[in-house]
Amino acid sequence: MKRNKEAANETIHKLIEIARHHFTEYGFADASTEDIVHEAELTRGALYHHFGSKKGLFQAVLGAVQNDVAQRLEAEAGKSEDMWEQLLLGCRAFVSAAVEPRNSRILLIDGPAVLGWEVWRELDEQNSMRLLRGQLQMMQEHGLLRPVPVEAMTHFLSGALNESALWIAQMPDSSQSLEETMTVMTLFLQGYRE
Repeated sequence: MKRNKEAANETIHKLIEIARHHFTEYGFADASTEDIVHEAELTRGALYHHFGSKKGLFQAVLGAVQNDVAQRLEAEAGKSEDMWEQLLLGCRAFVSAAVEPRNSRILLIDGPAVLGWEVWRELDEQNSMRLLRGQLQMMQEHGLLRPVPVEAMTHFLSGALNESALWIAQMPDSSQSLEETMTVMTLFLQGYRE
């Protein structure tokens, strides 16, 4: 029984990784499930058994991308002991990861368009937004953040980061645009410093 579960998990992981490549290269609309299962050396039945549909597979891929971005955010923020620096490092990591070619089309364009904002936000809530909220709560508990509603600030900052990522992804010099974004973000956040 354990081997069957391991085999199923391997199949799921393989399909997600291959589909991630196809959704990145071709977008959701032009990615072919036939090509995905062929490359995975599986049948369409395996795809539909595990994910139900192409959209279900895409949702799993988006979840994996969201999870990867959150892990990167957490790792970057963890490079400092200073809570303000952790917040800024996490913001930078989120935007940097979101605009990478491996992530941007899935995360910023097709994710909301294919799954709708509600599902997209739910996945964001479980990953990056959860970490942002936790950081802000911790900072407020330590007296480092002015007494503002953490939930409102979480949504406000998350929206600003997502919009910044969309803007940066379209700019010819994403490095410069990232630096400009972080300058604005740093100045903005200083207004909430206690």
